[in-house]
Amino acid sequence: MRLKATKSYGEKADKAMQTWMQVFRTYTKIRAKESAYINSFGLTMNQFQVLEVLYHRGDLNIGSITKLTLGTPGNITVVVKNLKRDGLIVSIPDERDKRASILSITKKGRDIIEKLFPNHAKNFEKYFEVLNDNEKETLFNLLRKLHKSL
Repeated sequence: MRLKATKSYGEKADKAMQTWMQVFRTYTKIRAKESAYINSFGLTMNQFQVLEVLYHRGDLNIGSITKLTLGTPGNITVVVKNLKRDGLIVSIPDERDKRASILSITKKGRDIIEKLFPNHAKNFEKYFEVLNDNEKETLFNLLRKLHKSL
């Protein structure tokens, strides 16, 4: 049974908010499942995001990591500090800017990502298996279109 809103803000606004709630609920559910999986490796989601970016993109400065992970500078600084403490990343001096450093994933960090990531990818395959290939393509294109418009 679908509950009807007690107050309408117009048909278009109501549909937009309902659509957002479906996107948000889906995101929240997937994020909770993936957080539990990632936590089983002793990592927080934020730590995983930093390691994943360094693993797939290569060495980066903290500003680039912040942008790519959609994090905040304060939070990423704490995450980086903890990853360094645990020996999962290291700082190397930036040859182009002596005031800055570049972050690099260590062998220990790489080993964790290489162990974790294949099942992480399979998990996403399972989450989306309810959709056929055309539906996945359509969903991707619609979300990309919406993202680019914002």
